[in-house]
This record gives sequence, structure tokens and C-alpha cells, in this order.
Amino acid sequence: MSDRGIDELRALREYEAQAPPLDNATRNRARARLFAAMSAPDVATARVGRRPVLRIALTGGVAAAVAAGVLVALPDHDKGGRDGGRAAAPATSAPALRNVSAQTVLNGAAAYERKHERVASPRDDQFVYTKEIIQETNRKTGAKKSYVDENWRSVDGSQRSWIMEIGHGWWSPPLKDNEGMWPPQDWGTLRKLPTDPEKLILSLLLKSGPGDRNGSLDEITENEWSDIHFSLTGLLKLVPVMPKGLRPAAYEALGMVPGVRAVPNQKDAKGRTGVAITYDDPVAPRGSEGFGSFFIFEPRTHRFLGFRDERSSGSGKNTKRYIQLSYLDSWAVVDKVRQRP
Repeated sequence: MSDRGIDELRALREYEAQAPPLDNATRNRARARLFAAMSAPDVATARVGRRPVLRIALTGGVAAAVAAGVLVALPDHDKGGRDGGRAAAPATSAPALRNVSAQTVLNGAAAYERKHERVASPRDDQFVYTKEIIQETNRKTGAKKSYVDENWRSVDGSQRSWIMEIGHGWWSPPLKDNEGMWPPQDWGTLRKLPTDPEKLILSLLLKSGPGDRNGSLDEITENEWSDIHFSLTGLLKLVPVMPKGLRPAAYEALGMVPGVRAVPNQKDAKGRTGVAITYDDPVAPRGSEGFGSFFIFEPRTHRFLGFRDERSSGSGKNTKRYIQLSYLDSWAVVDKVRQRP
């Protein structure tokens, strides 16, 4: 693949080949430092939807940290044990209550998506419009707010895009020649990603690089699985509209990641009870929070309902924590930025 949206992954492969291996303790410290840097206001990030996406200029310490395998930050989970719902046999109770495996849910979601997915073939000069609904609850006071985020993303990435996050919008410029983004937003790069789940996993390995689709899943290390999970959840959470077959493949690939588990009885933004998919990252620093919360699915059909995320603002005694429930309300392909369908 030659698109600039994944150029940084090739560079990371080359960097890592020359670097000495890190022990787990050093790698975990690097993960914590990078996540803190990603959260800082002076770091260059491309903010897509409601969550930051690392926008990398491949120079200096950031490239070194990423090459060390530090692209992940997952929250602690307060519901269901670490093994709750992982590869367990379904019970006979109500669908939302049964102990179902994550792979069963995600394979069902892939089957539902293949049957119902809406195919798009946008031109390079067009924009993908999305309308997302977010409901946010202050964990301490219970105060609730709702937001409508409308985004216009350039199909080929050559034009500036309009991006919104919890009601605030800004212009996102095209990437520069030495920059890259994961997940890719341009249609050309997305179209080149494999629609076979195993090949998709192998293409996401930082060690082998996105162009190398050979190898075996049995050879993937614990740290590499963590990076693969980060890449898959980024793709699923931050790219609302994909080429045909890519989202089902990503669901199936996510179901192959060790540590992914099902959590029953999770409410979505419309108050429906579903089964959620989340992840126990064995190499993340204890107490890490942020990216990788809950994907919520309808328990019978496994239709995707929406996300449950957490965020915080302020610091110290002024820290406020929020629960976010969100879903994609609608999308379309349009000819101009800020044009509604």
C-alpha cells in the first residue's frame, strides 16, 4: 500500500527493525507516557468524531515511542469479571442476560452487516457526511447533555474537512507529506484494506507492516495483539462509513483478539438493553483509561446499536468525568463540505 494514511506504519516497521527489543516493564512505561502525551493540549492530533486520533510526523521521540508498540490506552471496567462472557456457552435465559461469547456476538454482527450493509462508491472530490448523536452524563452530578455532531470528511483527503466533537467544530486540513493517520479517512486507503479477517489482522501488524499479509496468527505476540486491537477499534469507532465488506471483516477480526469479552445488560443511547464488547488489555498500565470502551449490540440480531465511552475534563479537584452514549444517526455522500443531504 502506498497511500500516505499508512506511510507511518511502514516507517515504524523500518525503525523497529533497527531497535533493540524492549522488556514488558519498559514497554508499559512507554505506553503510559505516550498516552499522557496524546492527551496533552500541545500535541498535534487529528480529532475525528469525539475521540483523538494520533496524527504523526515521523521524527524524534514520538516515532521511537510508537515503534516500541505503545499505541493503546484502555479503561478499567467495573462490570463483569475479567473473564465474564469470554468464549462461554450461551444460556437459555433472555438474550440480553445470557452468558454469550464475544466471538459469537461479533461474528453475528458481521453476518448482520453483510446482509444489511449500504454500499457507497464516492468520487474522490466528494465528501462523506455523518450525523452522530451523543448523550453525556456527569458521573458525579447526574447532569445530562445531548449533542449533534455533523462531519464532512474529504473522500480522498485532498480537501479540508469539517469535524465536530461534542458540539464544537473546526476545519481539519489535509495531511502533509510527512504525516499519516490511523485509522485512514481517505477512501482509496480504506478500499485497499483486506476484507478477509485474518488477512486484515496480519496487515495491521506493526512488526510486519501493512503490505505484508503473510504469516500466522499463532505467531502474534501479546504486545502485537494489543496493537492490533487498538487499530481495529480505531477503524470501527472512527470510520462510520466503509467500503463494502470491510466492517464485517473488522468485526470478525476483533473477535479473534485474545482478551475481547462480552458484557451483558448495557444500555445504549436510546435506552435499549444490549450486549457490549470490550477488551482486557494484558499489557496496558494499570488504571489506564480512555480509548476502547464498549461496542453495544442488539442481543438477538447482533445489530450494532452504538458506543459507550468515558471522558474527563479538568485536572485535580476540578476533574469532571462523563459517560458518553452515542450512535450514528445518518450518513450520505455529498458534493460540497457543509452541504446536507
